[in-house]
Amino acid sequence: MRNRSANSSSSAPSVENLDDGRGRVSPRRSAKSWLALFALMANCCWGVYHYQYEKLPLPLNARDAGKRGFSEESAMEHVRAFTQLGPHPVGSDALHHALQYVYEAVEKIKGTAHWEVDVQVDLFHANSGANHLVSGLFKGRTLVYSDLTHVVVRILPKFLSEAEDNTILVSSHIDTVFSSEGAGDCSSCISVMLELARGISQWAHGFKHGVIFLFNTGEEEGLNGAHSFITQHPWSSTIRLALDLEAMGIGGKSSIFQGGPHPWAIENFAKVAKYPSAQITAQDLFLSGVIKSATDFQVYKEIAGLSGLDFAYSDATSVYHTKNDKLKLLKPGSLQHLGENMLAFLLQAASSSELPKIKTVENGEDQSKEQAIFFDILGTYMVVYRRRFANMLYNSVILQSILIWITSLVIGGYPAVGSLGLSCLSVLLMWIFSLGFSVLVAFLLPLICSSPVPYIGSPWLVVGLFAAPAVLGAVTGQHVGHVILSKYLWHVYSKREKKQISDVDANLIKLETERWLFKAGFIQWLAILILGNFYKIGSSYIAFFWLVSPAFAYGLMEATLTPMRSPKPLKTVTLLLGLTVPVLVTAGNFLRLVGTIIGITVRFERNPGATPEWLANLMVSAFVAAIVCLTMVYLLSYIHLSGAKRSVVFGSCALFALTLSAVLSGTVPPFNEDVARAVNVVHVVETAGGNSENHDPISYISLFSATPGNLMKEAEHTKEGFVCGKDKVPDFVTFAVSYGCWSINNTKAGWSESDIPELHVESDVKKDDRVTQVMIDTKFSTRWALALNMQKIEDFKLEGNSEVLIATGKKTGVDGWHIIQFSGGKDAPKKFQLTLFWAKNSTESNGKQDGKMQQSLLKLRTDVNRLTPKSERVLQKLPSWCSPFGKSTSPFTLAFLTSLPIDF
Repeated sequence: MRNRSANSSSSAPSVENLDDGRGRVSPRRSAKSWLALFALMANCCWGVYHYQYEKLPLPLNARDAGKRGFSEESAMEHVRAFTQLGPHPVGSDALHHALQYVYEAVEKIKGTAHWEVDVQVDLFHANSGANHLVSGLFKGRTLVYSDLTHVVVRILPKFLSEAEDNTILVSSHIDTVFSSEGAGDCSSCISVMLELARGISQWAHGFKHGVIFLFNTGEEEGLNGAHSFITQHPWSSTIRLALDLEAMGIGGKSSIFQGGPHPWAIENFAKVAKYPSAQITAQDLFLSGVIKSATDFQVYKEIAGLSGLDFAYSDATSVYHTKNDKLKLLKPGSLQHLGENMLAFLLQAASSSELPKIKTVENGEDQSKEQAIFFDILGTYMVVYRRRFANMLYNSVILQSILIWITSLVIGGYPAVGSLGLSCLSVLLMWIFSLGFSVLVAFLLPLICSSPVPYIGSPWLVVGLFAAPAVLGAVTGQHVGHVILSKYLWHVYSKREKKQISDVDANLIKLETERWLFKAGFIQWLAILILGNFYKIGSSYIAFFWLVSPAFAYGLMEATLTPMRSPKPLKTVTLLLGLTVPVLVTAGNFLRLVGTIIGITVRFERNPGATPEWLANLMVSAFVAAIVCLTMVYLLSYIHLSGAKRSVVFGSCALFALTLSAVLSGTVPPFNEDVARAVNVVHVVETAGGNSENHDPISYISLFSATPGNLMKEAEHTKEGFVCGKDKVPDFVTFAVSYGCWSINNTKAGWSESDIPELHVESDVKKDDRVTQVMIDTKFSTRWALALNMQKIEDFKLEGNSEVLIATGKKTGVDGWHIIQFSGGKDAPKKFQLTLFWAKNSTESNGKQDGKMQQSLLKLRTDVNRLTPKSERVLQKLPSWCSPFGKSTSPFTLAFLTSLPIDF
């Protein structure tokens, strides 16, 4: 039997039987064949990514698109008009001009619409309101808005009155952050909507449902535009489906990264989309909080109970909310991709017999079963199935896998159990070594590089810095596991045969070890599938493909349940057949996620300086190592019978050394003019609050960065007398700067004491229930943040312009503070009345509290979008690879800080 097995091994194309001249036969796989397999897999992964995410449709001009089609050329004219306005945040003149542009554009659409189509335009001025979101980024906050204006367009068939009772909402925001002209976020979205509205106005006479286009303002300040529309506009009650267009980068393919809760929209999109792009993996990451962001879709789903789709551009995520969100980086074909997909879906949805009737599903279990699992394959075909089917499919695979393993182990006996355990140990060692080597580099980079994240400007550096060590670690771990498993099988064979191990037996042990290591990959992916299915993770489909396809290939080409049959070398075709489907389905997604995570490191630190410099590297390196271990577990089982280990070790070390040399020498800089470091320059004026007479302001320039790393180089470049460190920690209410730079020289100009906000205690009644009245005067500012100490305050009420903005009721906080963020237009109120209801037994300071929590009852920051002479000089002198970074919680270039102590 053994001789027959040894002879049969010669039939495997990638294994040679080498005779050393003394009759000893040794199975061996060519090193070149394994390296060729590795190169083939790497190139296939890159090819899949390129085809799936970088292949864009050709832009169409107006003539080629026709009256009913979508023209990127026409949409780009709108993008150019918006970007020429520069940044247009809420309250700015530029935003007023942008609103006027949109209004005039839709009026033109109204004038050219099909004669059987009714286009209604409403310039909607929202009343003041408050947004209380219970989950996500704004948990523990109240978002207050005032003086917001939106352009709302409703397109209906003229002779079907019931169409206005069931409508589809298409929404995006006109406003930008103060630091960006917003070519991607979200002028591109608004421009697509204008071109869509033009096209729909030629189609709608055949619709059964109306379409509403909402061009809102206030999204960048906390989703206020969507909230004001959905809670105040009379048309909002007719909406049955919500589609939100967003950007967390600039251009590329606009993908669905959130869908549901009802699966109707995603299922119908999959039927008609010309260039489908959708990944539930992005939804899993977004909802888990890994991606710290929020979109208007949260309002439509949480406040209005609507189902729908959330689209986002996510190319070049590193430019998000910086000066580099500019027109020249918007790839041709980006708008055409989104426009054609949206037009096809709107035609399908608006013409369908019915839209989702149930806005919310009361039963959580039923809602979970109706969840859609969705992903696209190569951007060409889209797969959608429901959670109920997924449970049946995954449970079936899990049960069959367990049954097969139990049968195999029963037949194989104790040696099989031991072999399985040690093969799983090899997988564990692969993970430990791969993560260890890659993470070691993550800790090393901040110590030896000018920037702790030197790969942001050139993401391909991650291949050499993290992927190469991860591959080296994976090979090392597998080698150690292979040695341990081989020794165990050697012991089993010698104990069973009760004689010295022959050369033939030694060869059989090598072949048996190879097979066990290959099958250990099944265990890895089976465990992931079990966990994913148990926690109802949508991305579990990835584990399904990486388990089923290789297992099927192994069963077809290799497997036998007969213990008397000797093992043969694994065939190359088994690996190729097994990995084809998983690579096609998931490789592009893996590489896309790596790119997204690298882009996020630009804005990694929410409280600058509060996290170790290596933490962002740790996240990237761990993710890269995980992908290496997940995808190479089958391929690495083939390396042990080849001479490729030395080549892999040498190649990995050489690639790492070359990449590190390029970084250390400055040949490849960490940032460039298109990928900037997020550096904010804020002129800060601090003063004491309350009724004290000591109101002497302290003025200084604060320099801080959301990108990991010190600011010594940037500060020295300005030559403005900055001192850097952790000695001065500005508390900007919504966040604190633990590390930064500051300069107090020549900071008296550009502001006056009349700009300083006031917190004035008007009354303080100490009876059974203590109640305090505080007057808030923000002076000229219509954008401010107020933090309330919830260990002292049980409840509060906020009034402005004689109307209640925040009523009394249950309030939640984060880290002991409840934060109010206010933003509005020029006519928003500047004076407010705050009524504080103290918690019982809180009339005296608690000595156990520390720092600001012990000292402050209220903390206020007011923002003014104005450059002082000193801040303007600093911004001009910063290196070209630096850019201010804007978000709803960050201050403008001039900020006033004041507080009210507990013992006022």
